Amino acid sequence: MPVVIAALLPVFILIVLGVVLRHSLMRLDTQWHGLEQLTYFVLFPMLLIQTLVKADLSRVPVAGVGGALLLSALAMSLLCLALRPALSRLSIDGPAFTSIFQGATRWQTFVALSIAANMFGDLGLALASVAMVAIIPLVNVFSVAVLAHYAAKEKRSPRVIAMTVIRNPLIWACVIGLAVNLMHLSLPRIWHEVADALSRSSLAIGLLVTGAGLHLKGLLRPSLGAAIGVGLKLVLMPALALGLAAWFGITGSSLAIVAICAAVPTSPSAYVLARQMGGDAPLLAQIITLQTILAAITMPIAIGLAA
Repeated sequence: MPVVIAALLPVFILIVLGVVLRHSLMRLDTQWHGLEQLTYFVLFPMLLIQTLVKADLSRVPVAGVGGALLLSALAMSLLCLALRPALSRLSIDGPAFTSIFQGATRWQTFVALSIAANMFGDLGLALASVAMVAIIPLVNVFSVAVLAHYAAKEKRSPRVIAMTVIRNPLIWACVIGLAVNLMHLSLPRIWHEVADALSRSSLAIGLLVTGAGLHLKGLLRPSLGAAIGVGLKLVLMPALALGLAAWFGITGSSLAIVAICAAVPTSPSAYVLARQMGGDAPLLAQIITLQTILAAITMPIAIGLAA
């Protein structure tokens, strides 16, 4: 457990620093929006490509880790949809339901990759990156589809939903990195020097942006929807993923990576999607903030159980 806490501590310190900077040195939304765009479209995709290019995937149970996380995300999505009638009887409307759905199924990639790298180095980073290939397309399709059905004023066609997923730069980064790795393509030295330089800055900036995006108002009296979203993501999702991974025979550091990826809070990009498609953005902001704070407690427990 001390090793787990030591790996988590730098991550959450950077998130807190992002909160402090947002309310002191960098108060303008445009400053953080620029950093967010830079990280999402350039730095973070470069980290994923470079990590997968250099990874020795023959040493890790890619199918087991990816399969466990894929099935746990699918199971959580189906559970949320099954809970929709009960939630409606609790006065949780369609837009609020979409925020609970996103809060329960999506994951904060910056936090997951940072902790995986802190605990297991390049191998952990590679495994967590492979996990992204399994999770990101599925949760993006489901999130857009659920928002289109339950919240959007104008229904989105299957083509629009598909294009939203296809344009995701993180998915393309994973595909490119895996393709280069599996085809054993040799990249020039200048590529590695530039890619390594960009990659080193991506996680730190991403965590600062995560902290800057937190909404601290209303945390003392969370709503019922926020409590449900927190419980599903921080408690039930890790339990599902660890159970499936154990069933697949995953052990050791690979099992810990599954715990890390399943136990992280929801991605802040879910808030942007909620605003664009008519979801309950204030509720989702509360869910994301609560999850990020409480994950400092729940993640060491989940990772400790896996270890």
